[in-house]
Amino acid sequence: MRLLAIAALALALSAPAAAAPPGAGVLVPGRSLGGIELGQTKAEVEGRWGRAYGVCRGCPRETWYFNYYAFQPRGAGVEWRKGRVVALFTIHQPLGWRTPKGLALGDSVARITGVYGPLKAVSCAGYSMLTLPGRNATTAFYVVGKRLWAFGLARASVPLCR
Repeated sequence: MRLLAIAALALALSAPAAAAPPGAGVLVPGRSLGGIELGQTKAEVEGRWGRAYGVCRGCPRETWYFNYYAFQPRGAGVEWRKGRVVALFTIHQPLGWRTPKGLALGDSVARITGVYGPLKAVSCAGYSMLTLPGRNATTAFYVVGKRLWAFGLARASVPLCR
């Protein structure tokens, strides 16, 4: 019996961890969100975050939602064009997400501009965002109630209001 328990433990420790959206992800402005980069393929995203996602039925473009718990709106999303990532975003202020400069979801608007300087403000339906343009992508800091609610990253041609 003890030998069986040891064998089961060894097998569990040697098995690869299941892929999933990171519990505490990092937004690298202009580059990546939660380890996913713009331009990656569906196979690359599934390899990193797994296949436990829902496909948006009402979105204008193919969009996958990776929620931490089924039917609860907290996690991350990926938008596609021609099989490549064109936008990434967090959903409903998931815990533990931050930037390399220490800006974290839940921080104040003043903290956003304190870390990244003056940013262009954009109004969306029910919320606003501050945008940081980059050479190949725009980074979005979504704001609700004067607090950082979500992160976004998209190709310049992709609308950031969701």
